[in-house]
Amino acid sequence: MSASPVAFGAPKSPADRKRKPARGSAAPRPRPALAGLALLAAGAGLGATLAVTITSEPASQLSARGGLLTYAGSLTGMIGTYLALIMVLLVSRIPFVERVAGQDGLLRLHRAIAPWPISLLAAHALFLTLGYAETARAGAWHEAGILLTRYPDVLTATLGLALMGLIGIISVRAVRRRLRRETWWLIHLWMYLALAISFAHVIVLGPAFVGHPLTRVVWSVAWAATAGLVLCYRFGLPAARSLRHRLTVAEVRAEGPGVVSVICTGRRLDRLAVSGGQFFCWRFLTRGMWWQAHPYSLSALPQPPYLRLTVKAVGDHSAGLASIRPGTRIAIEGPYGAFTRYAQRRPRALLVAAGIGVTALRSLLEDLPRGSAPVVLLRASQPADLVLSTEVRELVKHRRGTIHELVGSREEAAIDETSLPRLVPDLAQRDVYVCGPEGFVASIVDTARKLGIPDEVIHHEAFAL
Repeated sequence: MSASPVAFGAPKSPADRKRKPARGSAAPRPRPALAGLALLAAGAGLGATLAVTITSEPASQLSARGGLLTYAGSLTGMIGTYLALIMVLLVSRIPFVERVAGQDGLLRLHRAIAPWPISLLAAHALFLTLGYAETARAGAWHEAGILLTRYPDVLTATLGLALMGLIGIISVRAVRRRLRRETWWLIHLWMYLALAISFAHVIVLGPAFVGHPLTRVVWSVAWAATAGLVLCYRFGLPAARSLRHRLTVAEVRAEGPGVVSVICTGRRLDRLAVSGGQFFCWRFLTRGMWWQAHPYSLSALPQPPYLRLTVKAVGDHSAGLASIRPGTRIAIEGPYGAFTRYAQRRPRALLVAAGIGVTALRSLLEDLPRGSAPVVLLRASQPADLVLSTEVRELVKHRRGTIHELVGSREEAAIDETSLPRLVPDLAQRDVYVCGPEGFVASIVDTARKLGIPDEVIHHEAFAL
């Protein structure tokens, strides 16, 4: 710990209040039309995949022994592989898509799609094995042995499918919650390898490609483009941004029980386009932490040359930040998230946070215009858990808003269908922003829906794996 190089949220003198504060550039406004075009392109790609597969099988082949099973195997394989590419694209951090849907939204869609490619590819393997066995008038196990040992790339494709199945199993919520985040993250990275080793198998043996050089070229371009987007936005852009801003730890400051703020210093932070409510994936380049990036929200808008994140110790990585040394270099990915003022549709907003969710709420609040009259609800089990509350109160005051600090047990400080309209009488005229632990967010979202608040004005970000 050291003397603070910058006082985030400190009371300002009258002269300071008149002076426009230095801060980073605002993030670009979301463009739903571009995201819509991306969705349209994905749908068109699926349609093209179906058309190519359907027309690649002659009618005579379908009527032959084992023809229908082989055709079903080809169709499920092509659709499953295409959906696997869509899964990768959903988490490739394409900026104009991410700014509209947010990383939470994209991850939810990624998880919803995930069972389909794995199931379809498993069905692909089963149907082809049964189809070939019927054609050869052989047993299924015998035919499986021939496919694995005599057909090019089938063994590697089978290993890729097994790897995808393993990743699917550990991604099930009940299993994922039992794993350390670092373990889950490392295993999940093997999905890229599983898809890569399956590529040659699809091109060499797929009926839609054998004797169709143009289709093979188009499919190869689609795979190469997907790989290029991943390399660009998951690796290239973060590396370039980290080199440009050269962040280092300036100070670690205790904020409450198990909560610390890490204040960073860097170059050209006035050019770092970020909105209140967004987060970065932070990679601290020190022993034991350099190999993993964790998502933490900014707890204040940038004050060049400083940035601040505030973290609660809930795992090995977050707990380790309390002892990180000043001077430690940092690599960043982001900013990410659609939990920003750009999502707001109604004139005013209700901001609700519990626990460490106050970090995103605090920076979002700072980004709201003066006179916006927000209502802020802070939920905590005990007063010591209301971290950054002094800063939040100051920001609410200068935006002519109202703050309610709800402290106590869930029964004593409930936010439900009875208390929420009482605390916020004009709830029907406000957007609702909710941030905090997953269970808390789900509860508030459910309450808002029961009170007739439409989904398009409910914005939420959950702190969960």
